Amino acid sequence: MMRRVHVKGDVLCTLLLLVVLCVLLYAHQGLSPSWEWSLQLSSPSSRALLGAPSDPQGGRLPPSKPSDALPRCQPDAQSRNKPQAVSKPKQAKPKVQSKAKSQGKSKGKKGAPTKPPAAALPTRPPFDFQAYLREKDHRNFQLLVDQPEKCSIQGSSAPDLLIAVKSVAVDFDKRQVVRRTWGQEGVLGDGVTVRTVFLLGVPSNQSALPLWDRLLAYESQTFRDILLWDFQDTFFNLTLKETHFLQWVNTSCPGVRFIFKGDADVYVNVENILEMLKGQRSDTDLFVGDIIFNARPIRRRSSKYFVPEFMYGGSMYPSYAGGGGFVMSGFTACRLSSACQQVELFPIDDVFLGMCLQRIGLKPTRHEGFRTFGIVRPSAAPHLQVFDPCFYRELMVVHSLTVPQIWLMWSLLHDPKLTCHSRLAPTPWPFQWRRKGSPTAGGSRKPEDHEEQDYGVRGDNYKVFVKH
Repeated sequence: MMRRVHVKGDVLCTLLLLVVLCVLLYAHQGLSPSWEWSLQLSSPSSRALLGAPSDPQGGRLPPSKPSDALPRCQPDAQSRNKPQAVSKPKQAKPKVQSKAKSQGKSKGKKGAPTKPPAAALPTRPPFDFQAYLREKDHRNFQLLVDQPEKCSIQGSSAPDLLIAVKSVAVDFDKRQVVRRTWGQEGVLGDGVTVRTVFLLGVPSNQSALPLWDRLLAYESQTFRDILLWDFQDTFFNLTLKETHFLQWVNTSCPGVRFIFKGDADVYVNVENILEMLKGQRSDTDLFVGDIIFNARPIRRRSSKYFVPEFMYGGSMYPSYAGGGGFVMSGFTACRLSSACQQVELFPIDDVFLGMCLQRIGLKPTRHEGFRTFGIVRPSAAPHLQVFDPCFYRELMVVHSLTVPQIWLMWSLLHDPKLTCHSRLAPTPWPFQWRRKGSPTAGGSRKPEDHEEQDYGVRGDNYKVFVKH
């Protein structure tokens, strides 16, 4: 009896152990989903922050679950947004580039036309010439700022030399350096009176110079040399500046003997111009400058001087002077004022004035002292210093100089210690070139003299005349 009970006790113990084991297994199966849920909430979010791919075995949760659970782990909004701002462009840029490359390759294979910004230039001219032709009859604009007493001089009806300088409203520094240097008004030693005016229009971009009208009004009150018209001051409206200035001369300064007209970025030897004009009559035709002969219209749309065929159908322009500076008599200015009212407006002012000269039958005279295209360094003398004051003293007009260069050249040329020993060369036209304290050296140059070399050497000084 005792053995049977022992056996039954072992069986009962075994059964109890099996029951406990089953309970434990059942409890383990019931708790395992919560463990896996907590692991999946933590591990995929960290992998997402590190940019690692998701675990393929954890497929119970969608990919959006970890990112939705991120705010629970990282409540800071700034730290939450920074990883997203960095990761998104890195993933988006390769896709955009690959698409652009694939599209470019496909277009190149198919031969489809591309649309780069540079390709639009040939089909769109930089200036609306058709609108210019429609509005060209509107050629009379109001004079906003006038100087009616500019030519009223005691003992004389008008100045001997009127200097007219083309300028724009924002270039106050250029006007000021002209006033302080070669454009000074006054009476020279020989009793020659000189007056200066600046020709301006209304700024096309008025936001670039706030209160421009007030500034010009104060400048006019201070210096009494501003002429302002009511048209936009653009490159193609320089023709209007030409016609209105000639009208102003004809009405407000009819007795002026000679006129120099040029740009503000030039250096002018007024003494040389007055020496050239000595003995010349102001009641006859005179037009001298850097004359361009047989120039052809530019048909290249990218050029600043582009002119379409429907605007000018001729193969060549008439002879005209470079706009950097030229000299004319008061008599010629009066005739040009009448001719410019009869000639149709042309957007390039230099060529337009050449058309007016052709209309009155006057051939302009070329003088090598006018360098309206700047100074070219000769290839045979690469060591030549073209900014030599002794060289500038032999010229009349030099174009394309900065404000410091104009001021420096003026100071150098008026330095009492300056000594120059360069030889004098004859001028290429009948006017005589005389210098103070030296005998007259002048005369006309023979035709064969034009074939001489471009520069002459004497000692350490150079004199350069470069033909354009």
